[in-house]
Parts: sequence; C-alpha cells; structure tokens
Amino acid sequence: MAIAINETELMTLLEVTPTWQNIMLTGRHGIGKSQILTRYFKEKGIPVKTLFLGQMSDPGDLLGLPNKDEKTGKTVFMPPYWFPVDGQPIVLFLDEINRARPEILQTVMDLVLNRKLAGRELPEGSRIIAAGNDGEEYQLTDLDPALVSRFNIYTFRPTVEDWLLWATRTGLDERILNFISANPELLDRSADTKEDQGLDKDPDRRAWEKVARLMENIPNPLPVHQKVVAGIIGVHAATQLFLSFRKDDLSPIDLLTDFKKAKKSLDKYELHQLSLLNDALARFFETDKADTLDREMVRKNLKAYHDYLLKNNREAYAHFVSLIDGTGYKKMLLLINKEMPDTYKKIVEFIQTL
Repeated sequence: MAIAINETELMTLLEVTPTWQNIMLTGRHGIGKSQILTRYFKEKGIPVKTLFLGQMSDPGDLLGLPNKDEKTGKTVFMPPYWFPVDGQPIVLFLDEINRARPEILQTVMDLVLNRKLAGRELPEGSRIIAAGNDGEEYQLTDLDPALVSRFNIYTFRPTVEDWLLWATRTGLDERILNFISANPELLDRSADTKEDQGLDKDPDRRAWEKVARLMENIPNPLPVHQKVVAGIIGVHAATQLFLSFRKDDLSPIDLLTDFKKAKKSLDKYELHQLSLLNDALARFFETDKADTLDREMVRKNLKAYHDYLLKNNREAYAHFVSLIDGTGYKKMLLLINKEMPDTYKKIVEFIQTL
C-alpha cells in the first residue's frame, strides 16, 4: 500500500526529493494532481509538459516521427513537440500512466530509467512525475513491476482544507466555499465507494470548481440553474447546495462592518453555525476583498467578535483560535499579531491554558 500524502506534504516531498528520482502519484480523478503540480513548478519558473499516456495509440506519439539522416543513411526520430531543445530543465508529467497501452509503457521504460528518448537525453535537472487513478471503478492497465520499481509511489489525498484554501486564494464563489465547509463529505465521493456509478454524476473537486465559476455570475439562482448544476455534480449534491442558498446566514463582511447589528443574529447561532462563520472569516482575510475595507473598522469589529466568542461560547472560541494557530490561513493571524496586541495577548493566554 502506497503512503498517503496531502497537499502540504506533497510540497515538502517535491522540495526534498532529488530531481533524478521519479515520483508517481495515485488517487481519484478530479483531485487536482496536475493543477497543483503545474502551479508549484510555475512559481519556480520550470515548465511542465503534460503527456496523457492513456490517449496515445502508438509509440510514435511519444517518440516523434522517424526521419532519414542524409549523412549517415540511418533512421532518426525528430524531437516530439514537447521535448526541450533549449537545454533547459522541464517537468515531464506522465498523466494516466495506468491507462496507457502496453506498447506505450515499454517506450516509457527507457525514459524513466535513463532519462533518454530515442537517443536524446532530457536536460540536466529535469524531473519525471507520473500520475494514475486508483480504484476498482477505473479501467486500468496493470503496470510492469520493473516500471513500478523506478518510481517513488504515493497516494495523493489532499484534504478539504487544502481545497478550501486554494479556492479562497483563487477567488471562487464564496457560497460554494461555505457549502463545502459545512458539507465536507460532498467535496469528493468517498474512495471506499465501490458501486458502479454508470452515467450518474458524482461530485469531485474539478466539478466544484466548474460550479463555482458558473454560479459567480448568478447571484439569484432559479430552479433551472439547479438542473444545470446537477449535470455537473449530481442530483443529490445540487439539491443540498441549492437548499443552502435559501439560508440567511451572516457573511464576514456583515460581521466586520457592523458587529452591533450582526450580534442580533449571533445570539441565535449554535456551535456549528459559529464554527462555519469562523471558517468563512479566516478565508475572507485571504482574499483581496479584505483589503478594500476600512482597517480601523475591521480591527474594531473583529475585536468585538473575538470578545463575544471568548465570553459567550468557549467551544466556538477554541475553534476560532485553532484557525489562527494551526491552519494555512495566516493573514488574520498577521492582522491580530501586528495591529491588535491586546487581542493577541488573550489568544496566547488561552492557548497556554489548553
């Protein structure tokens, strides 16, 4: 069984693994393997060349076209479109590796072992990363043990928090983020589900991104929109999502612009509602919207909310503190630490009592 890693651990893995060691990530479709890798290496200025091995029907799709060398009279292969000819390192991402035909996998063998393709070497410092689906619901090709032995293999299982943090920084529709925060089980279909889904849609992270980008232009959704969304994430998830749109919940902006008014609703909130509001607040500070609000007003209302939780609901306050102390949401902590010293002192004192 492969070792399971989340997104944060994947970043560390990429930092510490030498470039000459090949990596294979397994997991369900739609969890962001290629997207996360592309974003990571783009920030480092290294291009990612993605090859969908499952879509290749002939080794020539990988090797390139044969051509006669007029000087030697021998056959040589022209570099394929993806092969780097400038000598700069690349990340070669071999997607769908366990959907590839056996003859394609044979071509891959020399590439992953010797970093060569038809006699041409990949530039020094290049990486090879493969990805494959894992589960009985997929039609897969059994991989040769000799090929498998050439990879460090990990099961990629990004957490719900990983996705929410990414979605927040990407600027996806806040209604979708709030819904997933309240219903984390609907972000991905359980990997333990074995039944045949046929053509029934099931939610995954890729699908939720589609829904978020669709809904951002629909402030007041109609019944027909629910049908559109159901075709993306399935009937059950779409029904639950549209039911959530009917709730009149406080938003972070409500809280940070007029706490006195928001308090009337807070007094009716139960623990799970306060926890969801804490999550939404922490995510809000990660967006550009937070910078558009008057700073003094934000500090005043955030302090009032902090003091309200500390006085009225210790469990909700502990959740608020945990978001500051142990998640990827750092901007709210930065604000409190630098601009709200009295509040920060109370948080530190509370942590010391745990």
